Amino acid sequence: MDFSPVIFWDVDMARIDWHKSSRFVIGRVTQYGTADDWRKLKAFYGLDAIKQEMLKERDLDDRTLSFLSCVLDLPKEKFRCYMEKQSHPKLSDF
Repeated sequence: MDFSPVIFWDVDMARIDWHKSSRFVIGRVTQYGTADDWRKLKAFYGLDAIKQEMLKERDLDDRTLSFLSCVLDLPKEKFRCYMEKQSHPKLSDF
């Protein structure tokens, strides 16, 4: 794949199995990629696969969650990461 190399700063891109590691790849691209990376991601995996994987993801930052919620037309409450975050409030939330 031809994603921006900074997305995978800590792994050897040549060794990534793009199918077996789809959740990892999709998560990284949605969090750190450019608009061009997003277009490549959609073309490679399709919105259905992106949706399936990101609904199960445990850790997405607020910006990425909001983006995916809009793009996939799903409420944030459908995402596992949102529900787990609500179940485990930070100490600063009190």
